[in-house]
Amino acid sequence: MRPPIDNAIAVVTGASSGIGEELARQLAPRVGTLILVARRKARLDALAAELTAKRPALVVRVEPCDLSERDQIADLLGRVGRVDVLVNNAGLGDIALFERSEYGKLETMMRVNMLGLVQLTRGVLDSMLARKAGGVLNISSSAGIAWVPGMAAYAGTKHFVTAFSEALRLELVGTGVVVTQVCPGPVATEFESVSGNPTGMESPKLLELTAEACARSALKGFESGRALVIPGGWMKVLMGVARVSPRWMHRLAMRRFGRFLRKKPA
Repeated sequence: MRPPIDNAIAVVTGASSGIGEELARQLAPRVGTLILVARRKARLDALAAELTAKRPALVVRVEPCDLSERDQIADLLGRVGRVDVLVNNAGLGDIALFERSEYGKLETMMRVNMLGLVQLTRGVLDSMLARKAGGVLNISSSAGIAWVPGMAAYAGTKHFVTAFSEALRLELVGTGVVVTQVCPGPVATEFESVSGNPTGMESPKLLELTAEACARSALKGFESGRALVIPGGWMKVLMGVARVSPRWMHRLAMRRFGRFLRKKPA
């Protein structure tokens, strides 16, 4: 089963930058209506202008929304109406020892990464089931498969997305609705500048992808109806090892990094 992308009404959250922006660009030549969702309206307006300049027949709607706010999401769902493809890309991160993290930031992250994704998915699913066609693309993270010290709450949110996506996909077998999750590793986006990086270490260039390459891999896997997409050859190898390794081995491998973080100044 494949999601109905051509001439579809597609919603992309977190479309103001990074992977979401690239997903919107790559969907634009094919969908009929593209609904761009994020907090930063000016960036969405600029992207909408760019996309309609390239394809005047495309209908682009800009929908500013704070996906940490339940009422704003409910209002958004009331405005958008029918949705054929939902791309849950919006997400926040936090890199720090747990006790050094600001709780308000953690709560906002958890609301966006989990509750916002669930509320949007629940809001569009009934109509997809009635039409017996639809697709949900959840952008998770390699932290949804493995975990590292310094990302306790963030990895927890992404493990939720992984379990939610896998279980929902199985519930929807035979309904005509496809669920795919994407678990990328390091991607060149604004993620680190927003989440912080107390280690001072850069992501290995061997593993890092551009947002464009990540989006291309995500959509290819989604259109093929795959359950899980891990962009990048080396990340596929690493995550494959992580998925079959005993937990005690993973703990042992990450123990030193936890101690390293503990020695860094707050």
